Amino acid sequence: MTEVSKVIATDAALELIETVKAKHGPVMFHQSGGCCDGSSPMCYAQGEFLIGDSDVWLGDIGGAPFYMSKPQYDYWKNTMLIIDVVPGRGGMFSLEGPEGRRFLTRSRMFTEEERRVLGL
Repeated sequence: MTEVSKVIATDAALELIETVKAKHGPVMFHQSGGCCDGSSPMCYAQGEFLIGDSDVWLGDIGGAPFYMSKPQYDYWKNTMLIIDVVPGRGGMFSLEGPEGRRFLTRSRMFTEEERRVLGL
């Protein structure tokens, strides 16, 4: 095993990313840590959400960078995030809201081999 992704996207999520990008241009994601949208990654036009020193880049999905706050990452670092889509409205500020579908974060624990590759 040579490479392990910390975040991946289902085909449905990749399709919705392309729909959102067609309407809004390049996008980025930040995993919500709020009480109401804790499992919802928020999708923003690139540059509309400021990334700071306390944010961790997990990788790209559908050509869009994906970030999470460092304290939340420390809690989730042993899991792979799997970005999926379900019916419904997204978070208040997330760009997919009008599409009638929303992004949802699922997860699974990394295997021992994946943890070794990631240096965890």
